[in-house]
Amino acid sequence: KDDENVNSQPFMRWRDRFLFVAGAIYKAQAEAGEIKGHYLNVTAATSEEMIKRTVCAKELGLPIVMHDYITGGFTSNTSLSLYCRDHGLLLHIHRAMHAVIDRQRNHGIHFRVLAKALRLSGGDHLHSGTVVGKLEG
Repeated sequence: KDDENVNSQPFMRWRDRFLFVAGAIYKAQAEAGEIKGHYLNVTAATSEEMIKRTVCAKELGLPIVMHDYITGGFTSNTSLSLYCRDHGLLLHIHRAMHAVIDRQRNHGIHFRVLAKALRLSGGDHLHSGTVVGKLEG
């Protein structure tokens, strides 16, 4: 999968990354004789830009896209989900920035609540992390 922090930075533009990944996937499939996949991060500043990136992924024949639903927003997630559903794409959801919300037991929102809200907004597949936490255990 793309790293959750990779969107379209000056040193790695999204379209260039998508083209590179598509080439690598098709090469790996040809060599291994197996289906390969990658989660392309389409998270962007607007829903329209995310749809544009998703259209590009679909045109390249890559059926899985990824969205950082907390940083991108629930309404953007719903718009992206509806597009993906209508066009046969899988929407993988990353939980980037969740710890800002669910880390504090006294005033946070439990991750299970965030996950249920995500499901209501249309995510197909959720990156939930490890049992012990990132970089622990």
